[in-house]
Amino acid sequence: MKAIRAMVLVSGDPASIAQGAHEVYQRLQKEIKAFGLQDEISVSMITDVGRHDALPMVIVYPEAVIYGPVKPEDVHFLVEEHLYKGRIATRLVAPKKELSGRIAWLAARQGTLPAEQRIVLERVGLIDPDEIEEYIVHGGYEALGKALTQMTPNEVIEEITQAGLRGRGGAGFPTGLKWRFVAREKRTPKYVICNADESEPGTFKDRLILEGDPHNVIEAMVITGYAVGANEGYVYVRGEYKLAQARLRKAIAQAREMGFLGKDIFGSGFDFDITVHAGAGAYVCGEETALIESLEGKRGEPRIRPPYPTTHGLWGMPTVVNNVETLANVPAIIRHGAEWYRGFGTENSPGTKLYTILGNVNETGLIEVPMGITLREVITIYGQGMKNGAAFKMAQTGGSSGSIVPASLQDTPMDFDSYARAGVSLGSGALLICDENTCVVDLARVLMNFFRYESCGKCTPCRVGTERAHQILTRITEGRGTLADLERLEKLSQGMRQLSNCGLGQAAAVPLQSMLQHFRAEVEAHIKLHVCPAGSCPMSSRRVTTAA
Repeated sequence: MKAIRAMVLVSGDPASIAQGAHEVYQRLQKEIKAFGLQDEISVSMITDVGRHDALPMVIVYPEAVIYGPVKPEDVHFLVEEHLYKGRIATRLVAPKKELSGRIAWLAARQGTLPAEQRIVLERVGLIDPDEIEEYIVHGGYEALGKALTQMTPNEVIEEITQAGLRGRGGAGFPTGLKWRFVAREKRTPKYVICNADESEPGTFKDRLILEGDPHNVIEAMVITGYAVGANEGYVYVRGEYKLAQARLRKAIAQAREMGFLGKDIFGSGFDFDITVHAGAGAYVCGEETALIESLEGKRGEPRIRPPYPTTHGLWGMPTVVNNVETLANVPAIIRHGAEWYRGFGTENSPGTKLYTILGNVNETGLIEVPMGITLREVITIYGQGMKNGAAFKMAQTGGSSGSIVPASLQDTPMDFDSYARAGVSLGSGALLICDENTCVVDLARVLMNFFRYESCGKCTPCRVGTERAHQILTRITEGRGTLADLERLEKLSQGMRQLSNCGLGQAAAVPLQSMLQHFRAEVEAHIKLHVCPAGSCPMSSRRVTTAA
């Protein structure tokens, strides 16, 4: 590993690229070479700098100075001032704001709520994801070494169980319990699958993990394999995630070269290797059994369950399937211990959760916060309030398949159990924040349109139910609905929830049921009065103001 005195990171998210980040990156390399600093300074692009108010951004470490927006013509001055002369290029410094990658405390809530406690995103934005040495310097592969040399497989499972880690893909199933089911199976070979088929609209947390810290997921998969007795792993990545795939493959090659993958890892006698498999764009392949069918070279359709993948998974053998975010928690838990991990979140939902904030808020993006935070806190603190001072009306959690949560539940703790008791679901972590100008019927119609196209068509409740629900909701938004349509929607949603073969059809019913439970009066206004209270549906030519 080269000894470098400075690291320069350039924001490489789509918004930055559109504003010239590639040109800034190339100019930096040219100027650094011109000043003869190429052996002392590393330059790389990262996907998440934690803020989006002055793009493209350039971050220089070890000082952690954030410059932005940086234009190609600014680069010569930046390199000469900061990297050559060693003084801050003051005129290019970005407006003051806490970098989301750092752990800090909000002055207004000192001692109460951490502004952003990072466990999963601990290194994202701070290291070059293409350099395994930087991952190692920041504690990488310590957990793997500890697990293989100091712990038995059962002790690893027990640590994860005691930590209370639950699946972050949306279901919230206890991770330790899933591992134990596979570990106790005698049949071999066994497999570990990382579900990175992140196709939920509005969700991009897994992409940022894979692009910003791929070795963390690799380390977690090896630990998982050791715990359950598997020697082979697969990462099933969404086909559109080209950068994530490239960085994963490079990280896997580096890990093999350094002995963290392959034969006799850490001299323990344990063998494990990983293969990256790109999906082909099917939303249904985010469901674990459809994903397994796709991995086996078949059409991506869900299987009848039981049996479950823990006993009959890939090629009919015991298989662990975990979400990217779930796995990304594992190394930190093994490194610091279950008790440390339980210091975050709530008693029954320990740890942190990644959320993508979208919609009618002033600040959108990705955050990592303790489980149990409320929607009000997310909107007020991290979203910096509603846009244009509009009133908060509802939020959809977990992308298209999540619940529509009304304003009356914005103080309910966002954890698996609290949301379940309130009759809503937490989902995968996408938060679509909607103001008073959003029509709930139109939102549900758009969601049904998505589901009817993404349904694999294998089972009737999903194939027919999503199509029929879309037709009814379209009719209501056009002022042609009847009160009998409400009963039809209720029966359709119950049928999809109870009879669909997989989570796609079951989840498609969730927004329908949420709409009818929490916003029935608004739906009835479309039918009885032929107006849209939000003023956004085709039949409404005027805005109806309702009493608060």
